[in-house]
Amino acid sequence: MRNISIPTIFFFLTTVILGFALLINNNKRADYPGYSSSTIMNRITHIQELALVKHNYTGVISYKDYMKFLNINIPLTDKYFLLKYNGYLKAGVDFSRVKIDVQNDSTIHVSIPKPKILDTVIDEKSVEVFNESENAFNPIKISDYNEALTREKNNMIKDAIDQGILSDATEQAKIALRTMLEEMGFSQIYITEELIIPQIH
Repeated sequence: MRNISIPTIFFFLTTVILGFALLINNNKRADYPGYSSSTIMNRITHIQELALVKHNYTGVISYKDYMKFLNINIPLTDKYFLLKYNGYLKAGVDFSRVKIDVQNDSTIHVSIPKPKILDTVIDEKSVEVFNESENAFNPIKISDYNEALTREKNNMIKDAIDQGILSDATEQAKIALRTMLEEMGFSQIYITEELIIPQIH
């Protein structure tokens, strides 16, 4: 009978133990998803800019006002001007409020918040003034320009919402998220919108 050396026995036992360790480790990997919710959230924050919807605007603002007495316009006290401007408006989803539920390596559920207007900008360098009045009784003030621009921003927001910018922002967010998650290997992707229950006062 052939004798088996101690080094051979040691090598055999080491190989068996290593094989069991690898098998257990592989089983653990099969039980747990490859990505955690926090890992996915870190990636999501980097794609938020890609999910924004932007509307560009070029417009003319007409402003006219009078001095008033008892809420009645006083004749010959009108002031007016026209402003031409360039601006833009951005809408999107706040990705920091996205909720992730990783169910397994292939299935994930993502809940996204309602979209909102994130930025409304009128480029001050683009503003040009036309047909400006020069009324000594009611001179134009800086506050008049600011009021006209603020009013126009509100008009921009209303116009963009009427054109469906919030719905577009939701769809763009879903596309960006789905593309990223598919690249990460998820095949069953469920994206839902956060339900906001109105508060009763």
